[in-house]
Amino acid sequence: MAPTADEVNAVSRHETGRHLPVLPEEVLTWLDPKPGGRYCDVTVGMGGHARLVLERSSPDGKLVGMDRDPSALEVARALLEPFGDRVTLVHTRFSQVREVLDRLGMVPIDGFLVDLGVSSPQLDRPERGFSFRPENDGPLDMRMDPTAGETAADLIARVDEEELAQVIRDYGEERHAARVAHAIVEALRMGPVDTTGKLAALVARALPRHERGKNPATRTFQALRIAVNQELDELEKFLAVATDCLRPGGRLCVIAFHSLEDRIVKRRLRTLAGRDGGGPARLRILTKHVVVPHNDERVRNPRSRSARLRAAERL
Repeated sequence: MAPTADEVNAVSRHETGRHLPVLPEEVLTWLDPKPGGRYCDVTVGMGGHARLVLERSSPDGKLVGMDRDPSALEVARALLEPFGDRVTLVHTRFSQVREVLDRLGMVPIDGFLVDLGVSSPQLDRPERGFSFRPENDGPLDMRMDPTAGETAADLIARVDEEELAQVIRDYGEERHAARVAHAIVEALRMGPVDTTGKLAALVARALPRHERGKNPATRTFQALRIAVNQELDELEKFLAVATDCLRPGGRLCVIAFHSLEDRIVKRRLRTLAGRDGGGPARLRILTKHVVVPHNDERVRNPRSRSARLRAAERL
């Protein structure tokens, strides 16, 4: 179901100000937007990074913003309205980037930005079902696009115990995945596990020990979110076509938030740079080491602490 006007206005009023784009100066440094350039933010979210790119590429740089979340797109539309026809927003998965840019006549492009994180509003709105915090208890949904696909509750009800354990192990890197999966399947025999609170409590009881300073449900929630949204497949598909969309000298900047994403990005960039038997080099890796937030940003925006940026340039 598409967001109502009231929902969009609520997000705009109460959440836009609290959503801070991560690594803002670093994004501008490595993407290097210029006047007259053409850019694509494939995870535009609420528009924070996009606004910075449009400001830096003033007066005539253009930007295509893509996102799966219709509520976030409406907030971005309001935020970016002052830039007029310099910005085009599209509701779609970022694996569809080539089709979108071809349709808009935006190939070749001067730069891609990918921010793979879950936004603060998505985490903080109980009805989205991303958060394991007790105060944010809500339906076990986790879809980036609440208008399509199965929910996390649907997923755990559909798969068998072995498959569920594999999802939690592979996508959450949870060492006790089998115990967690067994606890979930046993609970399902008694009734649906359809709220974030129910699932978080199940996971906490299933784990033999808890990591200090980390909610015991963190890894399981990450795993289900990745599976529901096919996040790693989306990333692989995007990286497979992005280079062909860039003009020579065009740049690709990707911000990852966990090791699974970052390993995919690092491996793919090395291959495209002609390393590890990747054939002729098509990209030049710009970031010798992964770029992480400075201490002051981590204090100001705690959700930035796991951000990792890598950048490359089309040869």
